[in-house]
Amino acid sequence: MKRAASTTVPAPVGMNGHQTLSDYIRDRFDEFSRSQKDVAQYIVDHLDEAAFQTAEALARRANTSSSTVVRFSQALGFEGFPELQQAARDEYRRRGAEAGPENGSPLFALDQNEYESALGADHVNVEETARKTSRSEVEAAIDAIAVSERVLIAGTDQMAYFASYLRHLLMLLDHRAELVASPSQEALSRITRIDEGTLVVGLSAGRPHPLVMRTMKLARHRKATTIAIADATLSEVAKLAQITIYYSSNTPAFVRSHVALLSVIQALAHGVYARDADQHADRIKAFRLK
Repeated sequence: MKRAASTTVPAPVGMNGHQTLSDYIRDRFDEFSRSQKDVAQYIVDHLDEAAFQTAEALARRANTSSSTVVRFSQALGFEGFPELQQAARDEYRRRGAEAGPENGSPLFALDQNEYESALGADHVNVEETARKTSRSEVEAAIDAIAVSERVLIAGTDQMAYFASYLRHLLMLLDHRAELVASPSQEALSRITRIDEGTLVVGLSAGRPHPLVMRTMKLARHRKATTIAIADATLSEVAKLAQITIYYSSNTPAFVRSHVALLSVIQALAHGVYARDADQHADRIKAFRLK
């Protein structure tokens, strides 16, 4: 039986033969529909999954449908998802070649169970978050928190817990911190009081909640300082923020991983604490004795 010769899938004309798939998606991001942006964000931040998973599996991760993944591929100029996947594989392999061999042994054996797979993914999430951390962005965020007159933290649904935890940590450090976690009358009144002296922090996982977007848009309109903490480098919340901190949330589990997000929140609070460690230590000691 004669074997068919292997063929190289041509890249779309717009990629000019040298631009990576990730860069190509970033350049055209604003052209996509809302659901296609979900796919775009996920591919850029989880290239390994786009390279080796099926369209159906990728759609589940991006909280959309497989047909949307196919339409997104075609919107980029590919014939279908297999051609986009080949471009993702090419970029993934180039990254691996540039990075060189990794040191150290794997955390678990190859025949991982579900528990080990989830823990392994969280280990990678923290490492990926650290690798993509911008020191200048982090220092700017810590400085903004340290000098702010009022901090307003917006996070709804699953982000509400982490917004509340960040508020708790900042209040331990004697910072005036308030929460927007639902469209209640009290929360809406906090939003209306945003001014130039307010620092607004928006938390996002996947597609941002309309309330978080509304808060960030009003903050930008009123010239307030804004920080976005998001798990997508192309997040809509990040576009509205002056400072952006990325965290990785990849996981084989049925919900997003928030391990790296928790690390980011605690690290930011520790950075604020370190600005005046002696004073903060005395306050926290007094709080614990109550």
